[in-house]
Amino acid sequence: MSKPAKAASLARSGSGGYLRCWLQAHRWACGCSVRRLMQRPLASTFTMLVMGFALALPLLFVLLLINLQGLSRTFGTGQDISIFLQPKRSAAFAKSMAKALQQRGEVAQVVLRSPMQGRHELAAIQGFAQAFTHLADNPLPWVLEVRPSKGLQRVQITTLVQALRGMKGVLQVQDQGVLRARLDAVSSLGSRLMILLGGLLTLSALLVVGSSVRTDILQRSEEIMVLNRVGASHAFVRRPYLYVGSFLGFGSGVLAVALVLALELALATPVARLTAAWGGHIALHALPLSGLFAVPALAAMLGWLGARLASARYLAVLEPT
Repeated sequence: MSKPAKAASLARSGSGGYLRCWLQAHRWACGCSVRRLMQRPLASTFTMLVMGFALALPLLFVLLLINLQGLSRTFGTGQDISIFLQPKRSAAFAKSMAKALQQRGEVAQVVLRSPMQGRHELAAIQGFAQAFTHLADNPLPWVLEVRPSKGLQRVQITTLVQALRGMKGVLQVQDQGVLRARLDAVSSLGSRLMILLGGLLTLSALLVVGSSVRTDILQRSEEIMVLNRVGASHAFVRRPYLYVGSFLGFGSGVLAVALVLALELALATPVARLTAAWGGHIALHALPLSGLFAVPALAAMLGWLGARLASARYLAVLEPT
């Protein structure tokens, strides 16, 4: 009796040896699937490469979104407003305006920055220190940093900005929340695109596994019909193909993680230079290791699902009437 027929016969044995028979059937199916993959190494490698690239693209989108959200947080979680007074306004005028703004209900905090403070901050930046030595007077104005109250909607903050621009002695009003809102909008769009792209690439991975399993089933149609005639169950016949799909998915997941890690390693030096150029204020992040470890397992489940759908469809065609 052949090994498949023997395993199928053991699967019909009494309940006392059910677990032993079940383990033996899975051991045979696992070994069979490994042999099948090794019999066609080129096709198996090509399948894992296609799936690996398909899974790596959503991971790269996630990496991009994580850093985009981090860049958004760099500009502050609030929506601060900077008020630049006219250059000749005095300290008394700036303090009086700060006191008046602090009494407004939509303002949570007002921080006053003098021209000398601004000069010291700019002098700390490379290239500006020498420029100030050639200036007789300090050209910087008084600046009021206004933090709106928590809970204000974007429309209310815009109204506040318009009111501040109309105040006496104001040269310019810079709304930092506009940049934050734009970054949030780009992040939201990127999240939606990532979901759509991830769905399409997941579907393509399912089709790749299904095509590989379909080819294997058609090549072994005679063996499958023999197993059906000797009484092998549907689960027993399709089990090797499920292992094949799981192994292909796991291998593609490992390849996708390797591609992402290689990209992060290649960008490590440029990212370090960018961070140093911004004085450490911009920090770029890598994908969390917990998520990367989960990718091969999820890819194996995806391969199993693709193999399950394909085997259910094409094994039904070969079922004896």
